[in-house]
Amino acid sequence: MVGSSHEGLHRLSQKDPAGFTRTLQRVLRIPIPEPREFAVLNADLTEIEPIERRVDTLLQAETDEGTYLLVVESQGKPDDDKRSSWAYYLSYLYAKYRWEPVLIVLTQSRATARWAAEPIRLGLPGWHSLAVRPLVLSPENVPLIADEEEAKRDVFLAAFSAMTHGIGRGAAALLKPLAAALETTDSDSAGMLAQFVESCLVDDQARQIWKELMMSVNYFFRHEVAEKVREEGREEGREEGREEGFGLGQEQERLSMILRILEWRDIPVPISVRRRVEGCTDLAQLEAWAQRAVHATKAEDLFADTLA
Repeated sequence: MVGSSHEGLHRLSQKDPAGFTRTLQRVLRIPIPEPREFAVLNADLTEIEPIERRVDTLLQAETDEGTYLLVVESQGKPDDDKRSSWAYYLSYLYAKYRWEPVLIVLTQSRATARWAAEPIRLGLPGWHSLAVRPLVLSPENVPLIADEEEAKRDVFLAAFSAMTHGIGRGAAALLKPLAAALETTDSDSAGMLAQFVESCLVDDQARQIWKELMMSVNYFFRHEVAEKVREEGREEGREEGREEGFGLGQEQERLSMILRILEWRDIPVPISVRRRVEGCTDLAQLEAWAQRAVHATKAEDLFADTLA
């Protein structure tokens, strides 16, 4: 479930590893090998002792030069404990997989970016037994893409630009070009990127602008997952029709979609919310709730703008 900028920044790399790698190559200007395929690995690095250690996202990248592990971490503020954790992550992963681990830190804060970029050196002065040099993507180096044509040339980078700069008021200037660029990509990618961008926008004005842009385009309802939800609902209706002699009405289809969207996004649905949705017969209200279900962080968010 995407519920914060922390989640949005690193989970985007899971949804589109190829786009993420292109962004690393372009922004960092380092010779990251071109991956042939990716796999998302288990991010739990806990050992037998009761100390939990978990990276945000762990990707296995197969390239012509060998296999690499991309350790992707979102960081909101400086945390010295995290620096020791990062050294542990890389050592543990190399010992476990024997593949080269690469630490990538994502942040919306310039101050945090400067802190994260500092090398971690363990050992004697001038003779370090272990050195960790994080690669950092932040507003310091991710370009501001406010031009529509540039956004269309690299939609992933344009979305990541809006997400990285989402904590500042300047984020609003990036949204209209990005919305136009999303219209040129496939509906599956557009719906996914739109959701992650919203999760990273901190400024209230920027969030409102993005919601208005998305309402006019209505990405999710062109989204492959939404169509799958609708088709599952239609199939259930056909099954019920065969058994009972009639199919699902529009109201029933809408409420089924609302609950399925929440389930697909791993959002728990309390019985009180389920009863309220199932008891509604207003088609327009159900449509509004279905759209809110796309971005809700909890089931109760469906009713945020309605009276109890």
